[in-house]
Amino acid sequence: MALTLAEVEHVARLARLRLTPAELTQMQSQLSAILDHVALLQEVDVTGVPPTAQVTGLATVLRNDAVQPSLAHAEALRNAPAQDKGMFQVKAVFEV
Repeated sequence: MALTLAEVEHVARLARLRLTPAELTQMQSQLSAILDHVALLQEVDVTGVPPTAQVTGLATVLRNDAVQPSLAHAEALRNAPAQDKGMFQVKAVFEV
């Protein structure tokens, strides 16, 4: 499906892109090629293939969110290179 230069300019404007005339021409050929590949996919016979959103069979890859014991405050700070008032002390990231 060959896109016109006006269509590419419209898409660029929607995407808030400023493209040079050379870039517009390049995008025209690249986007047209992408649409040609999509058109090829439309020709594939998928009769009998159920719609799928996930092909690995996994229901979820996340563990259940369960409360578990954590480190005691003193134990968490035990190996801290620097601490102040019961907190980790780190170098400033932002200048004041």
